[in-house]
Amino acid sequence: MTTHAPAAPAPSSRSLLPPGAPLLPWLALVLLTFLSLFLGEWFHGAAWLPLLVAAILWGKGALVAHHFIESPRAHPFIAWLLRIFIALTPLLLLLTAFFGRPVARLFSL
Repeated sequence: MTTHAPAAPAPSSRSLLPPGAPLLPWLALVLLTFLSLFLGEWFHGAAWLPLLVAAILWGKGALVAHHFIESPRAHPFIAWLLRIFIALTPLLLLLTAFFGRPVARLFSL
C-alpha cells in the first residue's frame, strides 16, 4: 500500500501578488504612487513639488531594487549600477523641472 503526501493547498485566486512576494514593500509602493497622484492634483504648479516627486521616485526605486530586484544579493558591480540609476533618475527629473529650456536647447539638433 502506498501513501501519498497531502496535496498542497491550491493558490488563492484572490491574491494580487505572486506567491512569495513581499507584501509590505508592495503596499508601500502602492501608497507612494497614490501619494504622488494626490500631491500632483492638490499642489499642481507648486515650485517645491518636483523636489517631493523626486524624493518619492528615489524611495520607490530603492524599494524596488532592494525587495524585488534583490540588490543586496547582487554582484557588487550590479548593485553599484542600480544605486547610480536610482540616484540619477530623480536628479535628471529635477534638472528638467528646474532647467527645462536650457537642457532642451542643449540636446536639440
